Amino acid sequence: MSGAGAAHEETALLGLAPEAPDATLTYGPHPDQVIDLYGPRNDGPVVLLLHGGFWRAAYDRTHLSPLAAELARHGLPVALAEYRRAGAGGGWPRTYEDVVAAAAAVERPVVAVGHSAGGHLALLLAASRPDGRGPDALLRSIAVAPVADLARAHELGLSDGAVAEFLGAGPGWADRLAAADPVRWPPGTVSVTVLHGTADAEVPVELSRRYVRAAAAAGGTVPLLREQAGTGHYAHVTPGTAAFRVLLATLRST
Repeated sequence: MSGAGAAHEETALLGLAPEAPDATLTYGPHPDQVIDLYGPRNDGPVVLLLHGGFWRAAYDRTHLSPLAAELARHGLPVALAEYRRAGAGGGWPRTYEDVVAAAAAVERPVVAVGHSAGGHLALLLAASRPDGRGPDALLRSIAVAPVADLARAHELGLSDGAVAEFLGAGPGWADRLAAADPVRWPPGTVSVTVLHGTADAEVPVELSRRYVRAAAAAGGTVPLLREQAGTGHYAHVTPGTAAFRVLLATLRST
């Protein structure tokens, strides 16, 4: 995708008016430990929506509120989670701990849907981890344009060193990278689908391909990678696009 095309996708998403939730749930004392609820209230699974922004405090959940509201209009209960981010009390591991707590706070089975940095978090939720951290009621994860390989993202210098900012520099870097990198933590028994545009200039599709290869080599559950030719970074989470319809169909599939 050309620079103009990528800019158009971003403008199309960020130009949408925010949509207010039906209710808000607090899951911790920090101002960012909140969940906006959209759609029907029932006993069925809820979509736990995790926004991106390279884990930085400058980007919050507001830009995904139109997506949350649109999914709700299609009959899906949605929990749009905020979490502590780098520069405002977050970073590794607090950001990840928040999404685990948010998943538990809805008190219902969840399908995690994460975009970009949120996709990274959705992949970690689905991982089989020896530390035992992770939600008990996760049905599956859908990662959209995820930062699925932190080491490679750091090598590429994505978003001016966002990985280093998220993990923190200094002693213990290697241990933090190992703990937080999805390529080190393939899925356990949870089904994982990855949606990624081949024209994504923000998070190259190469990262998702590397994640799937690593999971296959580990011998466990192999994620399904669905690549959309010519699609950039933002189209899947922008209501009304063809890529959004792919996301919706994925959510509705069993």
